[in-house]
Amino acid sequence: MKRQSTLGRASRSRGQALVEFALVFPVALLLLLAVVDIGRAVFIYNGLTNAAREGARLAIVNQDKALVAQRVQETAFGSGLSNLTDLDDLVSFYKEDPNLDPDDPTAPQCTTMATGCVAVVTAKVDWSAITPIIGSIIGPISLTARSALPVEFVCPNPKYPSYATSTLCPKQP
Repeated sequence: MKRQSTLGRASRSRGQALVEFALVFPVALLLLLAVVDIGRAVFIYNGLTNAAREGARLAIVNQDKALVAQRVQETAFGSGLSNLTDLDDLVSFYKEDPNLDPDDPTAPQCTTMATGCVAVVTAKVDWSAITPIIGSIIGPISLTARSALPVEFVCPNPKYPSYATSTLCPKQP
């Protein structure tokens, strides 16, 4: 009977482990990068919801859309807003309604600003994964955050000289 050396068995075992590692490592690395990408998406979405909330907080006391857009852009950390150029898409004012749906084109808009209006700030960003394989499969994803608050104070208000322009309004970005 022929006896096999232990040296040959150990080298085959090491070779088998190397092949298994080579097969499993790319899959494990892809999963790890996918978890990082999901974490990035959650981080950007949380920042986006905070930016929409901060914009709505400003819009309820100062209805200057340019200043609201500036506040939203400043507080949306780590992301460039995709709807910053269209101020009417970013900031809208609707008549107060418990069934308010800002996506409905027939929703009644506030033509004259009053305390019965609702300020709706919608922030959007296009997010894409940094992992090459995942990024090419899913492509860019549009993240949207919306905040709606009732208007508390109408400003700028030409009726009152102390609040005639948006720079005289009490809240500034």
